[in-house]
Amino acid sequence: MNINKRLEDRRYITGFDGIRTLAVIGVILYHLFPNIMHGGYLGVPIFFAVSGYLITDLLRQEWLQTETIDVKGFYIRRMKRLYPGLIAMLILSSAYIVLFQKDLLNNLRSVFASSVFYYNNWWQIFKGFSYFDRFATQSPFTHIWSLAVEAQNYLVWPLLFIVLKKYVKHSGKIFALIMGATVISGVLMAVLFTPGSDPTRVYYGTDTRLFSILMGSGLAFVWPSYRLKEEIPAKARNLLNGVGIASLVVLLASFLFFADRYSFVYYGGMFIVSIFATLLVAVTAHPGADVNHWLTNPVFTWIGKRSYGIYLYQFPVMIFYEAKIKNLSDHVLLHSLIELALILGISELSYRFIEKPLGKFYYKYTWFAIKDFFKKPWFTSAKITAVICTVFTCFALYGLAIAPSNEVTADQKQLQKTIEENKKKAEERKEAEKAKNEGKTTESTEQSAKAPEINVDLTAEEIKKAQGMEITAFGDSVVLDAAAGLQEIFPKIIVDGEVGRQLYESAPTIQKLDKDKLLKDNVLVGLGTNGSFTEAQFDEFMSAIGTKRKVYWINVRVPTRRWQNEVNTMLDNMKKKYKNLTVIDWYNYSNAHEEWFYEDRVHPNVDGQVKYSNFIAKEILK
Repeated sequence: MNINKRLEDRRYITGFDGIRTLAVIGVILYHLFPNIMHGGYLGVPIFFAVSGYLITDLLRQEWLQTETIDVKGFYIRRMKRLYPGLIAMLILSSAYIVLFQKDLLNNLRSVFASSVFYYNNWWQIFKGFSYFDRFATQSPFTHIWSLAVEAQNYLVWPLLFIVLKKYVKHSGKIFALIMGATVISGVLMAVLFTPGSDPTRVYYGTDTRLFSILMGSGLAFVWPSYRLKEEIPAKARNLLNGVGIASLVVLLASFLFFADRYSFVYYGGMFIVSIFATLLVAVTAHPGADVNHWLTNPVFTWIGKRSYGIYLYQFPVMIFYEAKIKNLSDHVLLHSLIELALILGISELSYRFIEKPLGKFYYKYTWFAIKDFFKKPWFTSAKITAVICTVFTCFALYGLAIAPSNEVTADQKQLQKTIEENKKKAEERKEAEKAKNEGKTTESTEQSAKAPEINVDLTAEEIKKAQGMEITAFGDSVVLDAAAGLQEIFPKIIVDGEVGRQLYESAPTIQKLDKDKLLKDNVLVGLGTNGSFTEAQFDEFMSAIGTKRKVYWINVRVPTRRWQNEVNTMLDNMKKKYKNLTVIDWYNYSNAHEEWFYEDRVHPNVDGQVKYSNFIAKEILK
């Protein structure tokens, strides 16, 4: 068949909607059920691989027909595809923030600008924001980073494509160059990643994430859709189907088990996942295989065509909805289903009334379209949509006008100051204890016992016992927040706290404290604020502490996060398993007292710190 005829008859690969569906479901479930869909974030490299292949395949087809690329036309098509949904989401979310959640106004102008001009990933990196901080107040625009990576590729790739076709020419050589760049990007991710630290830099960076897009782009040079034949031998069909099934199984397994905390993810794991995503794209694109048919059904087609809108609205819906729920953990499944319904419903409205109509809009006929718009009756979907959008735009513009930059509330300042001061004192105390253990201290420098200065609800006998008790407190920012009060009651206490600390990464730190003789016979643990943990992770942590030590574990009050009840249930189960474990029920003691907490409803305020310290001390001294 003539190549131009085949280009004219090019097919819409329906299975790609199925791939997009799997990817967006993975991403959403990762945010809704992070302890089940551990690796759902890997839906993003699947999106990247599909995007890289489709864009490059279309560029190759255009080059074959005209021996040039209409770069301006390419940019306009991309803008028509991306901007209507993005701008609508930004305007609607900004209007909602102005009306119902003004605490999210901070940096709104910068968020808007970085999203519209597609440098949001670098803006978040330079601001020091974390994609993985599950506790901090998350922005409804956090997920825009991935759109920025794609758009940056769209900006450069057609120009680079022209250079490669003019000066390298041979598809095999171009493929080799692209694969070289792919490897460099993967190596950069591994080199720039630091184990034990927040991986946001390598997770967001264009340089460290481009390999997924490049794999799809490279595939288009060796596997162009217009050269793939439907009639192939049975053995070839079976081989393709086998590769497709294996790739699908690997991707689904990675969604379930490939948690973002594993160092291997950044040391080649995500690169490997991207390879399997690219293989799935290759097999789905081939008309001789059955995978395209298997991934084609009405549900996948519906979700796939709306996957862009679903991705856009997932974070705003989750952030806005969950902020209004008093105790999210009480009915996690119900709230998650409501959120899913809202995401799908809003995405459908966006697709039907914004993305689809504006995607077909041709800019050369703007004036005629405007005149035609005003000639239509008032009660038409177009005019009703326009009125609604105008109202929301006014609210959004007002929000952009009044939005502060880098604002820190009085509560946040107080909490940051308290944590910083307590952490400094805790480090000084640890150094003094180390010096004592090494025989470098004098009697005058040792910690002396004195009556607590805070208002304690303890008997004289309990105060005396507390002053002589050696104890190590190990935990997250909540423990650091109340460390001063604990220090007053337990003058010999050793405090080791870190903001954002998770249990699964804590066993090595416990082992180091033990090695440095800073892990006392009584250990107070405050972990679970930032996320739940498995029984195996709990066992590893308890093993590091040892069975001879008495462990007091403070359960958590995190009403704004879905893992609160999961953590507390796990602790109740574990106290039956470990005889040396006592669970201190801070949750039930404090839950009815919102006045004890800062605005985040988790960290005790000045009054709450006293209540916290007193209650913990009472439970330990029983």
